[in-house]
Amino acid sequence: MAGAPGYRDGMNHRDEARDFLSSRRARITPEQAGVETFGTRRRVTGLRREEVSRLAGVSIDYYTRLERGNLQGVSDSVLDAIAGALQLDPAEHEHLRDLARHQNATPRRAGRVVPVAAVRPELQYLLDAITEAPAMIINNRQDIVAANDLGYAMHADLFTGGARPAGPANFARFIFLDPQARNFYQDWQRAAHTNVAILRREAGRAPNDRDLAALIGELSMRSDDFRELWAAHDVRRHYAGVKSFRHAVVGPLELHFQTLELAEDPGLALTIYPATPGSPTADALRLLASWAATEHIGERARQRT
Repeated sequence: MAGAPGYRDGMNHRDEARDFLSSRRARITPEQAGVETFGTRRRVTGLRREEVSRLAGVSIDYYTRLERGNLQGVSDSVLDAIAGALQLDPAEHEHLRDLARHQNATPRRAGRVVPVAAVRPELQYLLDAITEAPAMIINNRQDIVAANDLGYAMHADLFTGGARPAGPANFARFIFLDPQARNFYQDWQRAAHTNVAILRREAGRAPNDRDLAALIGELSMRSDDFRELWAAHDVRRHYAGVKSFRHAVVGPLELHFQTLELAEDPGLALTIYPATPGSPTADALRLLASWAATEHIGERARQRT
């Protein structure tokens, strides 16, 4: 599944499991896995199926069944063994478990997942109480569903760019369809790869979310960059780190970020971008806050949300 327009119908569990496992196997060399090759010629650089099965302690027939996309009835212990053999990181391991869980779910439990459409007033109060750092709440499709004034000001281009249709501002559409994104992100390639890896993880967690499937289908049709990155089958957790931006009004920003999933609001996550105290970015955020107040950025952005 390389991002074909048919993805608009949602994730095919078997196709995704097949492609994900084969892509992870192709990534691991015998040397990395500690497999002795005895100087034999190999047609591929990655591991062979029989090598993965041996490392995981399962039969070659059983592993072949799994890599063909059939995860029906597979136990957590076998998934853990496969994850160890393929050296999956925590996000990849979780993705494999998600794929198995949805294959084994009953029709009732496998129904469409619908994130909440709007934030509770209490969450907006929380955002507004954060006055020295951009803060926002996004859903599993990477829509900005709420923010504080600094959050709206930091991402002003998302609310004015030509790539934005009616509805919430969306990070994925901005990154892949709006030329301004290549200036806003100091490392656009990294931002693009991270965004796709997050969307694939979310698709694994909510494979029947039609709106998420429609977004992925749209980007697959409209962006060569998105299609190429989607075909890599990478997944990622993205909860903390440092990001670098180039804001059109205040210039470079180097911000820490922390993302927290909101347990009482399925599908929503809060992200806060604090600056290092006393840094040039901290000064830039104060300037950004002044600009946002003067231009009424938050009020204008909320009217567009």
